Amino acid sequence: MLYDQALPLILALIAAAAAGLVGAFALMKRTILAGDVMSHIAIPGLGLALLWKINPLFGAGLTLLLGILIIWQLQKKTSLTTEAVIGVIFASSVALGALLINSTEELIDALFGGFGKLSSAEFWFGSLVSLFIIFALWQLRHKLILTLFSPDLAASAKVNVDRVNLWFLLLFGLAILVSLRFLGALLVGSLIIIPAATARQLTHSLNRFLVLSSLLGIVAMVLGYLIASTYSLELGATVVVVATGLFILSLLKPHR
Repeated sequence: MLYDQALPLILALIAAAAAGLVGAFALMKRTILAGDVMSHIAIPGLGLALLWKINPLFGAGLTLLLGILIIWQLQKKTSLTTEAVIGVIFASSVALGALLINSTEELIDALFGGFGKLSSAEFWFGSLVSLFIIFALWQLRHKLILTLFSPDLAASAKVNVDRVNLWFLLLFGLAILVSLRFLGALLVGSLIIIPAATARQLTHSLNRFLVLSSLLGIVAMVLGYLIASTYSLELGATVVVVATGLFILSLLKPHR
């Protein structure tokens, strides 16, 4: 029993670390709000999975992948900003998801998540995916930063800018997917946005910023879990409130 209860928490902590790291790069790329928007792309997939009575994460993963590929192609072929492209996909995804999810109870679970029973296969899959996100982003960090500050310089250094952008979008989508079951489609983006914004307030060193963003995601998840368990509160909402509290505290730091 204790083992079954520990698995979701361990996975949630690893996923929170991955989400925090993704958020750090998204903040530097000025696409931090994309985390909130992209999480809603999963809603039609959740609706289809519930309709067909299969694992909701399969459906969410499918629509996230499809949405990411569409966003990537539109980025290359139009003059629209990333935020504008994601906004178009977001609006259509929410509308389609609302049509597909008929049950109010199912809709609440899809939007707000929570700790449910987790199989060993789901635990290992989610853990490996989360660790892969952390490893891949750390390996790509120099290329990502180069493409962020000077795409032309990155291209002259033989960095494939389009490929790096695709990798980042895919890792972004994976971070949303592995955190989806805990926070739900409505709140999962907050685990990407808030720890990164908090870390940015506390340090100006790049490596410290990346590490601190991940650590703050873990802290928010731990404290949120403890408070939600103690007072029988919704996990996702509690984690976001805790993360927001940490952000408010970070504003008290004096700036030189």
